[in-house]
Amino acid sequence: MSLQEELQGPPPAKLIVEHVSKWFRQKRQTVHALDDISLEVAEGEFIVIVGPSGCGKSTLLDIIAGLEKPDKGQVMADNQPVLNPGRHRLVMFQESALFPWLNAFGNVMFGLKLKPGLRNSERREVAKFFLHLVGLEKFMEANVHELSGGMKQRVALARALAPNPRVLLMDEPFAALDAMTREQLYGDIQRIWEKRRKTIIFVTHNVREAACLADRVMIMSPTPGRIREVFEVTLPRPRDFNSIQIAQHASKLTAALKGHAEHDAVTNA
Repeated sequence: MSLQEELQGPPPAKLIVEHVSKWFRQKRQTVHALDDISLEVAEGEFIVIVGPSGCGKSTLLDIIAGLEKPDKGQVMADNQPVLNPGRHRLVMFQESALFPWLNAFGNVMFGLKLKPGLRNSERREVAKFFLHLVGLEKFMEANVHELSGGMKQRVALARALAPNPRVLLMDEPFAALDAMTREQLYGDIQRIWEKRRKTIIFVTHNVREAACLADRVMIMSPTPGRIREVFEVTLPRPRDFNSIQIAQHASKLTAALKGHAEHDAVTNA
């Protein structure tokens, strides 16, 4: 792959989750984490999964990433079963997980060292490109401890994007940040998605965040986790996190979450 092709990125992936169920078995108890989860993710689609704590959102993300194996069902990526982790599906976690002994540039370069088909000079160009994409070209040589929380997450985002994964899996990446930094990153992630058109699956507790970012929002209910409802968000981008339209969509998502929680409480009583 040429440097130009590398910077343009591969075509986005299509994902299919088919009847996935998962149990965590321990000596004292067995936890039924996921029950018969099915969904299809179109190429370049931005999917947000929202639900209460304990509904299995992160477990589902781990299964799609290949970090966990389902007990039933399967995940298909580009018509191939997901059996193990792979460089075409990268995860961005709540914590930036940067290497403190490397600067911003070194952290992005680290993810590129095992990328085949690139000379070291080309890897350096790719790292610079993605640091510029997240607005940190002036901080390439900054040490990790010199970066703010939002800047660290930008470096983590650049590191995840640099190997050009087909799918970007984001597990509450902005949850630990202050409100102002989060709002800035909502704009950044929308801008980057428009440019790169990655297939993104994003996990959150925040219904307004879901309404701001998603093409579709999957509502999950807990114990065991099931997809109970799907909402389409057709608002044009870029979206303003504080707009009335986002608040209206968030209100609908909140009502759905409460409704399913109340229904489950009555059913399980």
